[in-house]
Amino acid sequence: MANYRKGIVFKTYQENTSLFDKLLDIFMELITHTSGDFDEAIDWLRELDKAYEITNEDYTIDDFIEDLKKKGYIREEIKPDGNSGVKITNKTEQAIRKHALEQIFGKLRRGGSGKHKTKQTGIGEDKTGDLRDFQFGDGFDQVSMTESFKNAQINHGIDEFQMSENDLVVNDTHHQTQMSTVLMIDISHSMILYGEDRITPAKKVAMALAEMITTKYAKDTLDIIVFGNDSWPVKIGDLPYLQVGPYHTNTVAGLQLAMKILSRKRNANKQIFMITDGKPSCLKLADGSYYKNSAGLDETITGKCYNMAAQARKLNIPITTFMIASDPYLQQFVRQFTKSNQGRAYFSGLKGLGEMIFEDYENNKRKKL
Repeated sequence: MANYRKGIVFKTYQENTSLFDKLLDIFMELITHTSGDFDEAIDWLRELDKAYEITNEDYTIDDFIEDLKKKGYIREEIKPDGNSGVKITNKTEQAIRKHALEQIFGKLRRGGSGKHKTKQTGIGEDKTGDLRDFQFGDGFDQVSMTESFKNAQINHGIDEFQMSENDLVVNDTHHQTQMSTVLMIDISHSMILYGEDRITPAKKVAMALAEMITTKYAKDTLDIIVFGNDSWPVKIGDLPYLQVGPYHTNTVAGLQLAMKILSRKRNANKQIFMITDGKPSCLKLADGSYYKNSAGLDETITGKCYNMAAQARKLNIPITTFMIASDPYLQQFVRQFTKSNQGRAYFSGLKGLGEMIFEDYENNKRKKL
């Protein structure tokens, strides 16, 4: 009989990711940077291929484009000028959101079940570590059988074992809350000035947050608004196409719209996240005209901002500001704004912006706001 030996065989690691999947990851990044412009994204992909030799003679960029069509990521359409063109589909929009979620949320530390908890006990999944008497309405899966049997033995003895409702104890759990969030994104011109693309990270955060909430916290709500000279809501599907305009920064308009949206929500817990890189520099007046001042901090404009922050505080709506600028006088404005609202502020820059927003979102769910 042959002498078979058992052991471990070490082999050189071979990556199983297909060339299509590799190109798809790069394409997702590029289509976000180009605000949904397929032709520009493919031009960049071809340049990267020339520089880094991503494809080979058996699978080219043209093959990749054909696969995108076959798999439903892109479709042919007629442009307004009558020429044919290519547009990304809803499948691609969702894939971009998932890609952003994996990039941001995948870096976070894993801890607990990730459900929304408050300091209050009640219906939930995460155990507090405490036991309490059984109450009408408690589920059988909450009953601690070991402790309940122990109580039954103590109260009734072992010889004639019986268990009554008074013997039952349950594992207490954290109450899970529901949250309504408005994410405000600054689309003023400064978001692409000074050689730094600030709008793309903001879009990716919005897409990832939307994907997380819709898949993980289905009972929560997320509304996304943008603000420049004015403020308006954007749909989740519009996020890849979001662009910066030749706008000033009307922070007051954004806050007014955010509070109007939250006033319609039934959830008790409400919050505003605001991503901005510049000072408030614009107000819309009653006659429809705009008051603008980009020179320093205008007391009229900042005063309105402070008033809006205080108003949100009275409505129990905390505002978390993610300030991606390092100017001391702008940071002072944010500190005063945060003080008026008794909210939170992060002076983050772009690095780690997504991780901070996700951690703050989850932390806010662990307490009654």
